[in-house]
Amino acid sequence: MARTWELWGNVIIAGTFALPVALLAILVLRRHRARAGRPAPLRTSIADVGIAAGTAPWIWMILTPSDGEPGVGLVPFADLADLVTAPWEAVLVQVGGNLLVFAALGALLPVRSAAMSSPARVAAVAAAFSVTVEVLQYVLRLGRFSSVDDVILNTAGAVIFSLVTRRWWADRIPAGTVPH
Repeated sequence: MARTWELWGNVIIAGTFALPVALLAILVLRRHRARAGRPAPLRTSIADVGIAAGTAPWIWMILTPSDGEPGVGLVPFADLADLVTAPWEAVLVQVGGNLLVFAALGALLPVRSAAMSSPARVAAVAAAFSVTVEVLQYVLRLGRFSSVDDVILNTAGAVIFSLVTRRWWADRIPAGTVPH
């Protein structure tokens, strides 16, 4: 458990140092996009940098080699069922961490692009990225367990956070259509 908190601490520390860099990147992107005449330069710059800064630390942590038992779990919800007997801290780290991996992507992708203004589209993008990460864990032999349950939780987290930001993008859904 100490190793897990050490990794989370590193993510928090990296995020603290990355904040000024992210703010600078937003300002530079906004200025460049405004000069180029692109629509909504501030909103798209915040979304782009937010997606990258909010997702990169999680991906870094997930793709860091571990001394754990490598393996593959292809049966949906089987690995989550094993958590029933685990200590609550382990459940919180496993479930909570996986829900947060693509939270920034889910929250900001619909804000960034009208084409992504539906939970179903966010789910498709998040699932594709999540499958890619799980395959990389396996192919790169990182000592991590690749699981379909991680894909399910990563995708669910992205959709949940897209719904949290819905008021900022719901008006982009064309009239007469029902978002999926």
